[in-house]
Amino acid sequence: MKRKTLVDAALEGAKLRLRPILMTSFAFILGCVPLWTATGAGSVARQVMGTTVIGGMVAATGIAIFIIPALFVLVERLANRRGAAHSSAVPQPSPSEAD
Repeated sequence: MKRKTLVDAALEGAKLRLRPILMTSFAFILGCVPLWTATGAGSVARQVMGTTVIGGMVAATGIAIFIIPALFVLVERLANRRGAAHSSAVPQPSPSEAD
């Protein structure tokens, strides 16, 4: 089995997560449309709440789709770099000491 590069793994994960993220986000956003289009008594408070919730969901969706995979790659590279620095600093026992 061929090993994937870090970027390939992040892209595959992003592709697998795209549909569930979009479906959940759109369902929640469409559920908030009545708040956004409210009329009557107290409608301004509902409109403000709807606008805020919809805007937040759009932002969260964008973050989940684009920024999370990029952060995954960044954190993994930093962890691999740190792990390589720590593993080279640890002295390895010689074969005679291991017995």
